Amino acid sequence: MASSSSSSSGTASPCGACRFLRRKCTHDCIFAPYFGSEQGPAKFAAIHKVFGASNVSKLLLQIPPHDRPEAVATIAYEAQARIQDPVYGCVAHIFTLQQQVAFLQAQLMEAKAHLAQNAVTSHNSIENIFESAQIMMNMQENTKQKGVFFPSLS
Repeated sequence: MASSSSSSSGTASPCGACRFLRRKCTHDCIFAPYFGSEQGPAKFAAIHKVFGASNVSKLLLQIPPHDRPEAVATIAYEAQARIQDPVYGCVAHIFTLQQQVAFLQAQLMEAKAHLAQNAVTSHNSIENIFESAQIMMNMQENTKQKGVFFPSLS
């Protein structure tokens, strides 16, 4: 299958998109940099099924070249999501992630409240221990004056 094209790897084999579409891959193929000859056909199949090759090529031509790799990755992700969930696509995944974030934020707030309560309880406990120690020392002073002996706290 010798063609006048060169994919991103510089070989004479067509890019994955052209291989999937069974067409000749030209040197200016819009898909060649993003769909290699090895894994490209499988990746492109979902994109073609959901969006169509013509629509994707038109879209990529409107995007600046430095932004195209991210656009292809996004289109591929959306195509896979649409195949898995034809109604919601990646929106279902986004919704699930938003629910997880809300749940984790609630857990975090609960943990912070618990820590704050423990800090207050701990502070109160330390104050109670300090007050008890002062009471014991006062009792010890009072009993020393009366001649009763208690073991010292220090």
